[in-house]
Formats: sequence, structure tokens, C-alpha cells
Amino acid sequence: MLFFENNLLVIPPIPPDVGLVKALKNMILLVERSSRPGTIKFFRTQSPRHFEGGDWNHGDSCQRLQPMLPEQVEELFSLKNNGTNVEARMVNQHLYKALEESNFHVLDITRMSEFRADAHPATAGGKKHDDCMHWCLPGIKDTWNDLFVAHLNDPKTRN
Repeated sequence: MLFFENNLLVIPPIPPDVGLVKALKNMILLVERSSRPGTIKFFRTQSPRHFEGGDWNHGDSCQRLQPMLPEQVEELFSLKNNGTNVEARMVNQHLYKALEESNFHVLDITRMSEFRADAHPATAGGKKHDDCMHWCLPGIKDTWNDLFVAHLNDPKTRN
């Protein structure tokens, strides 16, 4: 990965995780500086994907028909196991680090969504591969919206 600062290439290159935190902090600073006073700012965590056995368009599978059990979630997504959704969990760790001293509220949808491998569309309808970036069954997206409204209605959010 290449990172630029003041239109100049950063040399020596910085590790991707350091660059990600730096980019997030700059984005947060920009939004905080340009927001009107009293603006409520949210950052949503990563939406997980559930395919197994390969990349999304190369032999993967997303055929689970039931919500996953906690031990299945940990096996599939664990950072220790270099699991399927390891990138989302890693990005979330860096996101929380970058948001530590900000006014942003976090809408954490990752963990709850990891349990719902059954909520993605499968290869039905003639598709050649699963689509784990979209959530088509009712329930999980509605829960995200409920969580968002609960945050908006929480008096602590407005402080």
C-alpha cells in the first residue's frame, strides 16, 4: 500500500494498519472540524461476509440456513484462526482506536451480524456465486436501524 502526506509519497512505506489509523484519524478530524455544533456523528462498524471455501467469486459458499452459534462464529471469524471475516474485525479494532478521543458514536453492527450467515442471498436465481456483501432477508438490516434509532433517542448521544 502506498500512502501520501501533503501530496508526497511517504517513504519509507508505513504498514497498512498504521496507515489505516492515520487515514481514519484524518477523516475524523475533517468531519469534526467541518460539522456544525451539536451535530451527532456516527461511524458504523464493518458488515461481515460469511462465505467459506474461497474468495467471493472463486469457489466460495454461503449456504448456511440457520443463524450461527457463538462457537461457530468464533471459529469462522476469529483473528487467532485468521478467519473469514478477519479483515472486518481488524478494521474495527483500528476504528475504535482512531475514535477514542472523538465525538463520534459507534454503531457496532459487526458482532451481531456475524451470527446471521443465513441472511445473505445464495446462488439461487441463476447466479454463479454467492453475494455476501448484501443482506436480503428481513431481520438483520431492521435490527441495524433499530440500533441506530435507539442511539438517536439516547440522551447520552446528544451530549
